[in-house]
Amino acid sequence: MTVSSRRFEDRVAIITGATQGVGEGLAHRLVDERLAGAVLSGRNLHRGRAVAESLQSKGCEVEFVAGSLDDAAVVDRIVTVADDRFGQVDHLANCAALTDRGTIWDTTVSDFDAMQITNLRAPFQLIQGVARVARRNQSPASIVNVGSTSGYGGQDYLLAYCVSKGALMTLTRNVAYQLMRYRIRVNMVNPGWMNTPGEDVTQRVWHGADDDWLKSAAADRPWGRLVSIEELVNTLAFVLSDESGMMSGSVIDLDQSVQGAGDPPVPGKELGP
Repeated sequence: MTVSSRRFEDRVAIITGATQGVGEGLAHRLVDERLAGAVLSGRNLHRGRAVAESLQSKGCEVEFVAGSLDDAAVVDRIVTVADDRFGQVDHLANCAALTDRGTIWDTTVSDFDAMQITNLRAPFQLIQGVARVARRNQSPASIVNVGSTSGYGGQDYLLAYCVSKGALMTLTRNVAYQLMRYRIRVNMVNPGWMNTPGEDVTQRVWHGADDDWLKSAAADRPWGRLVSIEELVNTLAFVLSDESGMMSGSVIDLDQSVQGAGDPPVPGKELGP
């Protein structure tokens, strides 16, 4: 993919989940394309400071807000910091998410609520805050939500996660429609199974995977590998940029399957308590 080196010149972006994986990769991509200012968020203060210093060394002004997105005050502070420091927010990338496991049998009410708060309420709050800044400034803005193909129904062991991503798709379309007259674009990218540091931890902790899990997982994929961080970052950067034109309310699947095509999945043996 050939990209302009100045697509984000003089722009300011908020990126959540920026201490590793997709969020960190996207932050570096935007800065490499001349992003002027960034507000990053994440739970790991040490990692956040390291990422911020790396981006600052490339010439970008960076603020890092440490904290969990289940705290509404932390979420509000992210937008406030961006507005106070830069006076504008041109881009928002909601990359952070919880991916804890749980079926209908073992997901507690508190587990379910925690997933919706981080994966759905926090993006809502951030979209609302960024939209208010852009409307006040009478300036366009572009927002992208990182979803998942699991949001179409998903896996039995990801109940609360799948629900949160399905609802995020509806939120994306609803607010895209509301904000279109202000030239505030809102889109969503749904990756399939990805090769990320977080997925490696998930496979080992939740599924007891060994060192060869990635090789085994990739073996039956059409491309012989999982979705990479780089190709998701490429897609997110395009959707955020002016090159995607008036695209808004779109949900893009970045996966090695086609929704609605082929034989439907057949449930396996029921998981019981």
